[in-house]
Amino acid sequence: MTQSLFEHGQITTTLPKAKDLRPFAEKIISAAVQLRQLRAAGDHAGALAARRKLHHLLGERSVIPIAHRGDYEQMSDAMRERTLRMASGRRHRTGDPKGRLAFTAESITHRLVESVAPRFADRPGGFTRIIRLAETRVGDGSPLAMLQLVGDEQSPGSLSRPRKTARKRRSDVRYAFAVKMSKRRPAKERSGKAGDAAPMEAEGAADASEST
Repeated sequence: MTQSLFEHGQITTTLPKAKDLRPFAEKIISAAVQLRQLRAAGDHAGALAARRKLHHLLGERSVIPIAHRGDYEQMSDAMRERTLRMASGRRHRTGDPKGRLAFTAESITHRLVESVAPRFADRPGGFTRIIRLAETRVGDGSPLAMLQLVGDEQSPGSLSRPRKTARKRRSDVRYAFAVKMSKRRPAKERSGKAGDAAPMEAEGAADASEST
């Protein structure tokens, strides 16, 4: 989930998971900021130790650039493997073109260190924020929340009119159909009563003519 946060800038999950994830994400970003500071100071041994710590805590995942995801989906499995890994088996790190490849995958650690950490170089903490959403998860009703990197704030949508779930939409359709059918019944009943009244009026007129 932390890798997805650094890849997309924000994720939507349940509120308890967001609260548990936030301290871990803050710790990872702090380590990335420290790595950049050590590298700028010329302490290459300390920077290497910090990068190994990031690999140990975060892991390493390949990320396909957004502009090339459509091309990646149309590739064969062999071409995808070349895009993800070098001939030696190591992962591509920077996402730059290599050889005949128009693009390569980018490691999540490289994106964290080179793209995310520089934005928080002068910030002592508070790298993320949690926004509670008005909707709940279908099934167990767990409250949902959005975890964002500070600076990537986007509106989660209208809080007064939350998005309708599939169950709510089906219920609205059934209710609308029931209302429509209930409005048709009185019209049929009125037409039936009018039809019954016509023979009675005819019989009354015939009795009046016989009496005269």
